[in-house]
Amino acid sequence: MSYETIIYEKREKVGYITLNRPHEGNAINAQLNRELIDVCRQVTEDKDVLVVVLTGAGEGFSIGSDPHQDRETMGAAQAIASIDHPVIAAINGDALGKGLELALSSDVRLASENATFGFPESSLGLIPMDGGTQRLPRIVGRGKAMEMILIAEPIDAQEAYRIGLVNRVVPREKLLHEAEEMANRMASRGPIALRYAKEAVLKGLDLTLEQGLRLEGDLYFLLQTTEDIAEGIRSFLERRTPQFKGK
Repeated sequence: MSYETIIYEKREKVGYITLNRPHEGNAINAQLNRELIDVCRQVTEDKDVLVVVLTGAGEGFSIGSDPHQDRETMGAAQAIASIDHPVIAAINGDALGKGLELALSSDVRLASENATFGFPESSLGLIPMDGGTQRLPRIVGRGKAMEMILIAEPIDAQEAYRIGLVNRVVPREKLLHEAEEMANRMASRGPIALRYAKEAVLKGLDLTLEQGLRLEGDLYFLLQTTEDIAEGIRSFLERRTPQFKGK
């Protein structure tokens, strides 16, 4: 399927989603929202895709959405979060409002040195409404999340790294290379293990420790029934690169 506001391409086992409204700061309008939800469904159904990289065209990631269109741009962040493959956000500039919510919905966040992050909503008499108030404190802690949301002033990439909002900060010209390299390393791992590991971490955050340990154990034992685990053991003993089939 062709899209007008995003670019989707697949290279080997990695799917690349690019927000493509560069002259509008990759602002999320109703059409981009619809197309992003659709491509996320497509990516999840594609068994050949093991990892996803999300970025923005031009000079920035996404400045968010027009406050008057917020109701028409609901669901984009949840669509990203619902992808069962690992998602890497390559944040190449401003990630504000709903743009930051997309980044928070990703599993790993890489930022260029010029990137900024923030929720300006309270300065407009609003609050984040696509998961920002829930995902941000789970990543950076309650106190820092409160500060960012209530003061509504952006932070730079180094501060984002200091508080754990992003995993790495790299020069802008190296950002996509870094994201691609990380994605390819992930894609070389066991496909089922990638999905189960993501499920264990994300679902475990909402469980008690005891429940989370039980979930981890259940998923681990399920992996023992797969062809991939046998291939992983054989390749280790034979000192070769495993050829996982996702079975």
